[in-house]
Amino acid sequence: MPTFTALTTLTGKSQAEALGAAMERLEPEPTGIGVFEVEDGSGLWEVGGYFTETPDDAALALLAAAFGAKPFTVSELPETDWVAHVRRELAPVRAGRFFVYGSHDADKVPEGVEPLLIEAAMAFGTGHHGTTLGCLRALDRLAGEGLDPRAVADIGCGTAVLAMAAARLWPGRTNLASDIDAVAVDVARANLRANGIEGQVSCVEAAGFDHPDLAAATPYDLIFANILKGPLVALAPDLAMHLRPGGYAILSGILSEQADEVIAVYSRNGINLQHREQIGDWVTLILCKSS
Repeated sequence: MPTFTALTTLTGKSQAEALGAAMERLEPEPTGIGVFEVEDGSGLWEVGGYFTETPDDAALALLAAAFGAKPFTVSELPETDWVAHVRRELAPVRAGRFFVYGSHDADKVPEGVEPLLIEAAMAFGTGHHGTTLGCLRALDRLAGEGLDPRAVADIGCGTAVLAMAAARLWPGRTNLASDIDAVAVDVARANLRANGIEGQVSCVEAAGFDHPDLAAATPYDLIFANILKGPLVALAPDLAMHLRPGGYAILSGILSEQADEVIAVYSRNGINLQHREQIGDWVTLILCKSS
């Protein structure tokens, strides 16, 4: 069965959400609708629908005009076994001492690494994206410099690959992972079981540090926040409050042109840049709280 996509962009979250809601009333009806902010600092939002029948071009044109969006681009997607495709594309990743792989590549795990099993079907946070890769490299760097944390937090954990990496290095420490998305928390717990470390990381559903378990473990010696620029800026005062003096924060989800602003915001909160790495368009920061 063919699948069609209809995509457009426009300015403003409220307009984009309203357009997405209006698309639900189309005939033929879309099987799914997505509304996403374009992560390039442009302020644009992308609205798209998936259809199992050819969408009505005239109806899409009217919607685009009504909401001030660009004309929809309609495409037919090729029939693809996406799981097989992802497995082919997601080759194992080496990030310092860490080796991130899917179960289909279990026979490729080399000796002398810290293995992290993340399934291809749970692709956010596999280590292939420049943000996750940068965070793993930053963790490897700090561990090589002798970091020995008592408590670690992974805020916006996704697959919890970063929390798992910390647990591999420092078993038995206080290690918490949180995400605002309940599905991500379930995925994180499944990954912990798959890696045989489910008792070493506590996963909670929370926005930022807003959970009793996270509050009870403060102050943290190491905090990961691999999210996006906007949430990182908003998180700065709270992160500063939960990070011990001399503690480290590893931040990513930051486009290269956004990095200086994030650095400045955290510096105003007493957390200063120690190291910066760019991978593709993405920047990872290691910051240290003033003693």
